[in-house]
Amino acid sequence: MTGRQTGTCYRTVRAAMRLIARTCCPLTVSGLDNIPACGRVLLAGNHLAVCDSYFLIAAVPRTVALLGKEEYFNRPGLRGRLIAQYHHRLGLLPVDRYGGPAAARAGLETGRTVLDRGGLLALYPEGTRSPDGNLYRGRPGAAALALTSQTPIVPFGINGTDRVQLLGTNRLRPHPVQIRFGPPITPPDEGHQTRPDGFPTTAALREVTYHLMRSIADLSGQKFVDLPAPRKNPPTPHTG
Repeated sequence: MTGRQTGTCYRTVRAAMRLIARTCCPLTVSGLDNIPACGRVLLAGNHLAVCDSYFLIAAVPRTVALLGKEEYFNRPGLRGRLIAQYHHRLGLLPVDRYGGPAAARAGLETGRTVLDRGGLLALYPEGTRSPDGNLYRGRPGAAALALTSQTPIVPFGINGTDRVQLLGTNRLRPHPVQIRFGPPITPPDEGHQTRPDGFPTTAALREVTYHLMRSIADLSGQKFVDLPAPRKNPPTPHTG
């Protein structure tokens, strides 16, 4: 996959989404000045629908790299290969959500490569879409990336996408969408505790994650539920 192919797909998708955002799904964006014009930055926000990522692409002037579930890349058959190729061209980075600590570390390394290049990476700390509109406890990935790479986190809250794309559907329905970006959360450059292997302690991760999720709740207006988001069962591995 060449950079030109990836760039062309991304620009095409962004142009299409900006047209949608000006017509059937009017998009209101505030706080864009909180996103640095260059350099590494991590966007972290709530997740209501698959189309959240597409509205982010439409809203943010910089190229947005996204972490996506590995299932997008390993579906069987011709349709599965076409779906995988599309997501590769869009620049989606696969993450195994069910592989335990080793997979989680691999996902962090994948995200770290974007940040080390001075890029902008977006993720959803809940780890899955909200099933009921509430905001659930964040997983520590965003905090770990921020602390280990000294990257500011720009929280965001998105509203309306659950009305644009109902849970379990691919169809988009007309409805306004709003995205609010908050002030950056800057990780401490010293003093946060680390383990012998240099990774942040559980206490440090919890502190940054809790601050982040409270900021997202303020921006999205959602009720914060300090419990893990309900998740589907792990997908059955494809064989043959």
